[in-house]
Amino acid sequence: MTETVRIREMRWWDIGPVLELERVLFPDDAWSKGLFWSELAHARGAGANRRYVVAEDAKGGVVGYAGLAAIDGTGDVQTIAVSYEHWSTGLGARLLAELLTTATDFECREVLLEVRVDNTRAQRLYERFGFEPVGVRRGYYQPGNVDALVMRLSDPNSAVQGMTHGSQS
Repeated sequence: MTETVRIREMRWWDIGPVLELERVLFPDDAWSKGLFWSELAHARGAGANRRYVVAEDAKGGVVGYAGLAAIDGTGDVQTIAVSYEHWSTGLGARLLAELLTTATDFECREVLLEVRVDNTRAQRLYERFGFEPVGVRRGYYQPGNVDALVMRLSDPNSAVQGMTHGSQS
């Protein structure tokens, strides 16, 4: 894709378009409107411990989103999604880099995430950033009782520096 996609902070008015994309990408276990509202409520103000971003195409349409929670020095990738039309454009890597920058800003010493064991595409992206498998959560994704691979990045700051000085594909 030659169009420009910009990443910016998610706001309440993005919830509708994000939900539409969520339902397309994750039809069996899409997040609810209430869950997004709750997450955004923790993303602003003095005690903020979340950050959510959207990726917007040149026409202002939401083509991706991502979120991170930070608690006691540990970041947790809550969600990351890219529209099918923007797969293989580097947008997933840009969103993940944004979350890792946020983890560094929140002074996280490590970042965790869960990914479906059958989602090897996402696992390869995470591995490029230095995430390593550390466990499995049996039956984590419902319906279907699909296991989650738990992955950990032990130094988000160096991963961000590596991606800004290296190549992103």
